[in-house]
This record gives sequence, structure tokens and C-alpha cells, in this order.
Amino acid sequence: MNIKIATRKSPLALWQTQFISDKLKENNPGLTTELIELTTKGDKILDTPLAKVGGKGLFVKELENNLLSNESDIAVHSMKDVPMELPSGLIITCIIKREDPRDAFISNQYQSIHDLPNNAVVGTSSLRRQCQLLALRPDLNIKWLRGNINTRLKKLDNNEYDAIILAAAGIKRMGWENRISSILDTSECLPAVGQGAIGIETLSTNQTVNKLLSPHNHAETAYRLMAERALNKQLNGGCQVPIAGHATINNNNLELNALVGQVDGKKIIKASITGSVSEAEALGRELGNELISKGAKQILDSITI
Repeated sequence: MNIKIATRKSPLALWQTQFISDKLKENNPGLTTELIELTTKGDKILDTPLAKVGGKGLFVKELENNLLSNESDIAVHSMKDVPMELPSGLIITCIIKREDPRDAFISNQYQSIHDLPNNAVVGTSSLRRQCQLLALRPDLNIKWLRGNINTRLKKLDNNEYDAIILAAAGIKRMGWENRISSILDTSECLPAVGQGAIGIETLSTNQTVNKLLSPHNHAETAYRLMAERALNKQLNGGCQVPIAGHATINNNNLELNALVGQVDGKKIIKASITGSVSEAEALGRELGNELISKGAKQILDSITI
């Protein structure tokens, strides 16, 4: 049996896809895989903040179209890029065990966000990171940073920035952990919904492939993302707005922390909720409603880039 896997062409996306390919082959001797490398809208538009060109689905739409036209059997995504609503006929069949969901501070001169000099230039492509960084350090000069991990690190090395902020998971997966100066604690910078998790999307009707994938689903990660994505859906947010959501599980209890902030960091609304893992989705919705009652919708509606 041959499995066709749709993927983006970025080095990290290819790493993730190869990882999934190897896992499938490990469990199914004789299975072969074929990578279908696609360029998404998000990969093409590098000179504009993603939030300005519509954050939802920019990195997944072409892969989903490939699935729907039966040109591929599965699509591999970073879950933080996947919109809360999937096209009709598609499902997230399995979610792989999560890597570190936190953000990494990377600098060639400074050890942490607190060590940066006044008015230091910090690169990020995320409004979520921007609002939290400015809440910590209002003096910082936040400069947009787009491109794959290699491109972003090169710009740092060319002294275009004093520091850059990237997802720790991507850096670790690429084997570049030595580039991380420090990890931002979740109390300083709450992660994006789904950050650090890989999801596999398929046609809901493709029972053969879906059965192959089911052993690879990591239940704890899936519950954590269920809560985080329900929160985001309740707020009607994508991955390109200043919303953060991070769920943890301890002894069958799920704790979800979330925030919505103004881009300038001057106002950040925070909330948290705990409950049974079995209520993951309901907890996410409830926390979303709490944030809305505290003024989150007004903040999100007022955002212009």
C-alpha cells in the first residue's frame, strides 16, 4: 500500500511529514509513502503580516484542496495553523504527542527578554507574542519577522534584530536547540492554541487510511487541543490574532489558561478554568465565554494591523 502525504515545502514541515512517514512505516511493514510538496498562500506572502491578509487557513488550504481532489491520502499540519472549522468531508484523524508548546527567546548577545537593552529590536510574526512582550517590556521595538526558521535565524545573524521569538517545538525538531537562549515561561508568554502539536487530516470516508492512523493518536494531547481549539472557536479567533490558550492535564484534571490582549500590550484579559478531561471541549467554550464577558470581543473587533 502506498500513502500519498500532502505537505508544505518548508524544512520544518518536511521534517514533520518525514516523521509521520517513518512512524507509519514502522507500524506497517511493506507500506510505502510519497510526499506531495505544496506551496501555500502563507508561504508566498512574505512581505506582509499574516493577520493583514487573513490569518485563517493560509498554511493549510492548498493541502486540504489536494485531499478533497483525492490527489493525496493525508495532510500533515502544525495544529496552530489549522482553522477551527474544517471543510466538509475532512477530519483531523489523529494528533501526535505534543512537543514543548512554549516560545523560545533567541539572541546572539542576550540571555533573556529581561536582559535586552532599552528599545531593543525583537522579531516576531505573531500578534499574540507582540502583545505579551510589550506588556513585559513596553520599551521594545517589535519588528515583523516572516519566513521559515532558517530565514529568521539568518536575519538574526545578520544583525537585523537583537532577538527573535520562535516556537520552541520547531527549533527542537530541527535539532537546533543550541540556538535557544532561554524558554519563555507560560506566565510571561502564554503559547498559541495548538502550538507544538502535529495533526493529520484526512477524508472522513477514507476508512482504510484512518484505521492506519488511529494507533498514532496521543489521547492527552488530543484532549488538550480539544479544550484550546474550543476556546478559540468560541472567540472566533484564528492563529493570527492576539489570543493565547494553553491546556495542561494532571491526574485526569484539565487546566486551561487563556488570554486576549491589545496589540500594544496595554490591556490583557486573562482567565483560567479547571475540570475533568472528559469535559475538555465544554471547558474551552466556557472559558471563551468568560473572556468575552470581560471584554475580549471588543479588543478583537478593534484590532487593525
